[in-house]
Amino acid sequence: MAEINIALIGYKFMGKGHSNAFRQVRRFFPRQLEPRMKVICGRDSAGVEAAARQFGWEEYDTDWRRVVERRDIDVVDIATPGNLHAEMAIAAARAGKHIICEKPLANSLSDAKAMLAAAEKAGVRHMIMHNYRKIPAVAFAKKLVEDGKIGTPYHYHGAYLQDWIMDPNFPLVWRLEKKFAGSGALGDIGAHAIDFARLLNGEFDSVVSQMTTFIKERPRVGTGAGSWGAKGSKGKGKVTVDDDSNFLARFKNSSAGVFESSRFCGGRRNYNTFQVYGSKGSLAFNLERMNELEFYDRTDKQADQAFKTIMVTESVHPYVGAWWPPGHIIGYEHTFVHAVADFLTALEKDTLPSPNFKDGVANQAVLDAVERSAQSRKWEKVKT
Repeated sequence: MAEINIALIGYKFMGKGHSNAFRQVRRFFPRQLEPRMKVICGRDSAGVEAAARQFGWEEYDTDWRRVVERRDIDVVDIATPGNLHAEMAIAAARAGKHIICEKPLANSLSDAKAMLAAAEKAGVRHMIMHNYRKIPAVAFAKKLVEDGKIGTPYHYHGAYLQDWIMDPNFPLVWRLEKKFAGSGALGDIGAHAIDFARLLNGEFDSVVSQMTTFIKERPRVGTGAGSWGAKGSKGKGKVTVDDDSNFLARFKNSSAGVFESSRFCGGRRNYNTFQVYGSKGSLAFNLERMNELEFYDRTDKQADQAFKTIMVTESVHPYVGAWWPPGHIIGYEHTFVHAVADFLTALEKDTLPSPNFKDGVANQAVLDAVERSAQSRKWEKVKT
């Protein structure tokens, strides 16, 4: 079995998820390439050293440029705030490294396009970590759509709702500063809703939106972006991103869409949902019940016709056969394992992983149109 050396840049929330995936993937998805967890990188020496020990990395470093240039590194995995994605990914591509990058791909459409161009010019493989695509219920929903079970799509509803920053005393972390995060709820969680819509319903044509910031100042924490930001002063700082973003959409297939992303919905901890309504059937999914998919078959003329809940836990369902016996549920961490498994399989077959930077650019174009519409207060075309 051939080894492939991995460098991970970032060691907090996403760093933990990615590390677990690299550690577990070949235990459940045995293939030809074995990922070797070579080096993890972060700016805080003590923090990244502790992460290396905890997650099982062989080495740690505090200089991402040095890591990217290492000859013994084959894959660079970027799990940092969005303002660093473009510079890191372009440098990795120029160094001939395959790339995994967290979402959204960049903080601007121009940066996302530059990342894609650099990867294509270098001939390296690239993947954007939209791990929710790898949920068995979501992958099964995609199959039902492809099999024509929905028919002609009429309506698409997407929402991603959380409540973790509702306290006015919650500090000014990096996700609340535009210079680091690019946008707030829109890019952080709305990007997932947009990616689901493109996966299940096709490309966007145009949008009209509004974006709202409910709490405009928050206590500073000394460092606005954790280990990646510059030190800030005490007192309060300005929130420069949206707390809530919602928009209407027209799709190129002529269907209509309604979207909301908010981190101010009390009681919604991680409520990532979609509903697809078509001429033959309907689908509904909720991440908080991630092993279930609701399906309504309009062609079934039985008297008890209604939505039915499918437990997507059988070996015939996507990814499930690699895990536990039928009926045994899986969780959030498994989605990263599935994504890494697909990435390694693509490297073995010398094909482009999915989703990739092309999807990242397409998603970024929708994010860009939503922001433009919030400013113009008009319908805006999605410019790819």
